[in-house]
Amino acid sequence: MERTRRSALSVLGAAGLGTLAGCLGGGGGGSGGSGDGGSGSGTPIGDHPAAAGLSEQPSLGAADAPATVVAFEDPSCPTCRNFEENAGARLRSGPVADGDLRFVSRVYPVVYPWGKPAVQALEAVFARDGGAEAYWDLFDYYFASQNQLNGDNVLDRTESWLASNTDLDAAGVVADAEAKAYDDAVQADLDAGEDAAVSRTPTLFLFRDGTYVTLASGSVSYETIASALQL
Repeated sequence: MERTRRSALSVLGAAGLGTLAGCLGGGGGGSGGSGDGGSGSGTPIGDHPAAAGLSEQPSLGAADAPATVVAFEDPSCPTCRNFEENAGARLRSGPVADGDLRFVSRVYPVVYPWGKPAVQALEAVFARDGGAEAYWDLFDYYFASQNQLNGDNVLDRTESWLASNTDLDAAGVVADAEAKAYDDAVQADLDAGEDAAVSRTPTLFLFRDGTYVTLASGSVSYETIASALQL
């Protein structure tokens, strides 16, 4: 599986997929909505606001895969955790591994306050280890540890986890997170999400053969994504 920073449609229609509950900013949950993210079906991926700076984002799978998912997720969002543990895991083990799908990560810390230092740490990890697995493994650690993390301990626990599970300079990553050394990368994702009218996490923008299909947000099933992208 390549890990890089590079980068039934007639039934679904252009209005977007129906969505279920997602995480809203400020720590609340709510029912999802649907929409086209400010750009209609058929828009080239290079012109879609959610894909701005796509070549600079962490991604899984082949850059030339026929389908692409651009996922806006918050490590503190319980619905993102549910998505990753279910649909996301199936996407990675199936279409991503088979070369049929590229999965692109964009951080969007809008739920609980500890998500903000967490995404700073994620960007610091990616800057050091962009071609390997540490970024994705740290994301998984945050999801698995959500109930134990808060604004007071998240960076201490991040440092301990990195020191035990990677060869990275764990203290350096945390120092960069505290200093917001990679805030430009975080802000690029926030700007892309705002421009694409992201209002909850997770929000997934789906592309097929280089053009935008639709979006899905909240508790999205594997079958929904696979159907929309003809996987």
